[in-house]
Amino acid sequence: MKRRGRGMACMWYPIGFTVAANPSAAVVKVNEDGTATLLTGTVETGQGSLTILAQITAQELGIATDDVHVVSADTDATPMDTGAIASRTTYVTGNAARMAAEKAKLTLFEVAAPLLGVKPTQLEAQDHKIFVKGFPQRNMHIGDVANHARVVSGQPPIGSASFNPETLALDPETGQGKPFGTYVYATQIAEVDVDDETGEVEVIRVVASHDCGTAINPMLVEGQVEGGVAMGVGFALEEEMLFDAQGRHINPNLTNYIMPTSLDTPDIEVDIVDSYDPTGPFGAKGVGEPTLVPTAAAIANAIYDAVGVRITSLPATAEKVCKALQAKREQQPKQIGTGAALDGAASINTAVQ
Repeated sequence: MKRRGRGMACMWYPIGFTVAANPSAAVVKVNEDGTATLLTGTVETGQGSLTILAQITAQELGIATDDVHVVSADTDATPMDTGAIASRTTYVTGNAARMAAEKAKLTLFEVAAPLLGVKPTQLEAQDHKIFVKGFPQRNMHIGDVANHARVVSGQPPIGSASFNPETLALDPETGQGKPFGTYVYATQIAEVDVDDETGEVEVIRVVASHDCGTAINPMLVEGQVEGGVAMGVGFALEEEMLFDAQGRHINPNLTNYIMPTSLDTPDIEVDIVDSYDPTGPFGAKGVGEPTLVPTAAAIANAIYDAVGVRITSLPATAEKVCKALQAKREQQPKQIGTGAALDGAASINTAVQ
């Protein structure tokens, strides 16, 4: 018989390296046609980082994302970046890009201010224009200002900046300190069906709520959460490296190293928490690796809620669940499959209705 259970897991995750420096640098150049060029050493691995950096740059300059040309990952031409690791790109590289764009924008303001008869502090950039605060009809196209800056003023609008998260080493005696610039948080709830005869586990649904600061691109955030949950299902139930007695890897290929497919992916409901981090670019933090962290724990808790057995090693294969159920039958033959499990399981069930 299949028995349904629900489990919850929470996590917090640091952004960037532990105390160690992990800077990023960026260069932004505003062109005479009103577009901009962003130079960054970060690497696009499919997570959408270049889109995010273009959005951050565009927001600071008041132009469209499509108007930002990104040159990346060429160490001959771009400034350094510590790497697309530690879920740091949006926070660290994003801050560098925003600061570089801000410097280029301030140069434009210095050039535009006398042309508009105001001080640089009285200007704003939006919709491809530089205009006087409170008087949007007094404006100049950002491309015209960039051209004037280069041809007349001799001040090409180019900005460069670097950002390194502010940290404080841990005290060896007290353990106190600030090893990371910021943290992200998440809670996931998994709903599973467990066959109490075969031990087979099917993940029906996962509800994932993530605090990643301001979501610069909500669609990319949702996609990353869905990808992390899918990986978490494999981590929880299927993926396992096996070795023989001599230490040789006996499942070194995708024939017998089992990974989840689209058919194994449950329904995933993503909730992006409305949050803002004042140290991040426009309030953003990050979302990459944390999407995977709570999934396996939530599934393991759901298995316990369904059939009352605790699996303490991953993956929770049907064989392990079946053995645990058999051991439970031998110890408590009248209680198997009651569905009684975690304290507060009723409240968890209610929460995911």
